[in-house]
Amino acid sequence: MTKKTILKISGMHCASCAVSIETFLKKQKGITSVNVNFASEKVYLEFNPSKISLEKIKKHIKILGYKAQEPGGHDHGGETRRLRNTFVGSLLLGLPLFYLSMGKMIGLPQPAISFKTNIAVQFLTTTAIMVLNSHIYISGLKKLIQKNPNMDSLIETGTLAAYFYSLAVSVSFWLNPDIKETHFYFESTGFILVFISLGKYLEAVTKGKTSQAIKKLAGLQPKKTTVIKDGKEIKIPISKVKAGDIVLVKPGEKIPVDGKVIDGYSALDESMVTGESIPVEKKKDDEVIGATINKTGVLKFEATRIGKDTMLAQIIKIVEEAIGSKAPIQLLADRVSFYFVPAVMLIAIFSFVIWLSLGQPFVFALTSLVSVLIIACPCALGLATPTAVMMGTGLAAQRGILVKSGKALEVAEKVNIVVFDKTGTLTEGKPSVTDILSVTKLKVKNEKLKIAIQNSKLSEDQIKILQLAASVEKNSEHPLAQAIVNEAKKKKIKLFTVSHFRAIPGKGAAGKLKAKNKKLKVLIGNRRLMKENKVVIQPSSYKTIKNLEKQGKTVMMAAFDKKLVGLIAVADTLKEYSKESVRALHKLGKKVAIITGDNKRVGQAIAKQLGIDYVLAEVLPADKARAVKKIQEGEKAGSWKLEAGDSTTQRVVAFVGDGINDAPALAQADLGIALGSGTDVAIETGEIILVKDDLRDVIAAIDLSKFTLKKIRQNLFWAFFYNSVGIPIAAGVLYPFTGWLLNPALAAAAMAFSSVSVVFNSLLMKRYKPAKAY
Repeated sequence: MTKKTILKISGMHCASCAVSIETFLKKQKGITSVNVNFASEKVYLEFNPSKISLEKIKKHIKILGYKAQEPGGHDHGGETRRLRNTFVGSLLLGLPLFYLSMGKMIGLPQPAISFKTNIAVQFLTTTAIMVLNSHIYISGLKKLIQKNPNMDSLIETGTLAAYFYSLAVSVSFWLNPDIKETHFYFESTGFILVFISLGKYLEAVTKGKTSQAIKKLAGLQPKKTTVIKDGKEIKIPISKVKAGDIVLVKPGEKIPVDGKVIDGYSALDESMVTGESIPVEKKKDDEVIGATINKTGVLKFEATRIGKDTMLAQIIKIVEEAIGSKAPIQLLADRVSFYFVPAVMLIAIFSFVIWLSLGQPFVFALTSLVSVLIIACPCALGLATPTAVMMGTGLAAQRGILVKSGKALEVAEKVNIVVFDKTGTLTEGKPSVTDILSVTKLKVKNEKLKIAIQNSKLSEDQIKILQLAASVEKNSEHPLAQAIVNEAKKKKIKLFTVSHFRAIPGKGAAGKLKAKNKKLKVLIGNRRLMKENKVVIQPSSYKTIKNLEKQGKTVMMAAFDKKLVGLIAVADTLKEYSKESVRALHKLGKKVAIITGDNKRVGQAIAKQLGIDYVLAEVLPADKARAVKKIQEGEKAGSWKLEAGDSTTQRVVAFVGDGINDAPALAQADLGIALGSGTDVAIETGEIILVKDDLRDVIAAIDLSKFTLKKIRQNLFWAFFYNSVGIPIAAGVLYPFTGWLLNPALAAAAMAFSSVSVVFNSLLMKRYKPAKAY
């Protein structure tokens, strides 16, 4: 049995740190899955507690030079303040260093101190800045010893090379003041660390902003609430609320936990959880969601889900896991980051050797080496994908769309056909009886059949058929069965006691009714059920059935004692936004299919109303996944077939469903989209969950995925472009043509801002505006 957990990691300084932790942990016995997110500074683990303990995992991470603890133990705000203080201290020490080393070059008045004193002050201020940034050197040295260098190793190697070279020249000058040509790089070392500390501080600030969605969600829940105990109103912390408690919420207060209204009437603002801006009316027996705001009346409700079981907690968990997951596109950046630092070190040494061999002075070659080491930054590569995924999933959550993984975002962008389940997805799933037709007179001597219904427009035969069908279907939970039972309740028909009830998936239901001193079989269902039980259907009945089905109605046949006695037609109403959602998908260039257990005529009637391209009818629940697979492989399934001239056999399929029997299809599809009103099984299986139960959110999810992937590609392009251009320039490739060699301090500034620019580009996603496809 595996266990999932999240650990906060402190001490990661670049993407290669994250990759090295991930690579090491994957090798440990008992760990089945591990994802390290550099942007959120967390590791998402799945492990077998019987083979490896959480404490052992923490020790492994500590051996690598990092600290791991439970979420909440690591204060991101405190880390940001520490980095800010390091930068401010480095800057204050760097200003006199800049003044002494470069003041004369820009015309600043020089202090009346000797050259030796000037060198001594530069040495001391540079050393102080290095001490202030000692964490870089400790981290870099550890990784070098482990033969797994990271970004800190590059900074350490570059700055120490410049520092010790300058120190050696200083000592030589002090011993022999007659030396005329001296080159000091104290200021380069100091400025590099100032810019690095600035970069790390800005990176921490911007990374913190990308996770604001989770912070906002976590801050929605109130701290205290009012419960009624022994007739008294008591104010208690929300952590003390238990399932079954009666909670009182007054106007303007937040609903503390999920529950069911037992008294009162009000309108709730659910926008912060579902994204729905219009307040939702709540009355007795309605469900309420924790963290929503009570706008008008007073509500009493029974707490049903508390703590980690509330919808808000589940939303936060899903968003957290999505941030921790990796989109396939990120794997490329991870592979590059893993080999990047050693490759940069080789390039730096190579450039140093080449310039020396070409006759350039040692100082020139050293400048090239230091610049290459400093300008190289795998951080931008490591931040490119996770920051965009964090923003994308956060934006989606604010709109009531829960994306479970980065992979789901990437797949959603590629979807080219969307398959909808019919009942409960495209339709309300609450059908009603439209027609009751008598085929054969029921000759059963039972007093209950002789019920006179006052003010009823139904004939005695129609009443008998409805009574018989409802008596069997009262044991079924199928929406069509419930429609028949509800119709019988409306007509105040007393039902029979039926024994040996059996629901037959995809076909109907059967039961036994006591008549003529024996139990006779009653069947309610479709053609297949009648055929299997050898019930004879007259041609005139077939004609009637076809006419009803052309109208988009589902016809159920009622058979008693192996004779067809009547037909009951049921129609399901379309959901509010079904038509415009299909139309919007067509505008996006997607094909749309419908999958249903109903016969072809019903499926085609619905498809005609909505403008759907393909119909997969008479599909049993167990066969839905198989039908989806056929579509993926381009095989014929129902009215689905490859279009003429289309050589593409592989389809990227999204399946939209809500029921238990949709779970296999949701899992089989390339992308499973579950409606939030559906069953827990469907929601668990789906990779995207539409909390609002609004089909337009299918389009919003696809559009937001495209937008997020666009940002990821932009980030990766600039990260690769920056390193591809920056490293050769630092190595001196432009020197033969321009006579210019990159200064290490400028290289540090460029490196620092490359990471910040990538994160800032992800933050611009806040400006996202949904595509007006409908």
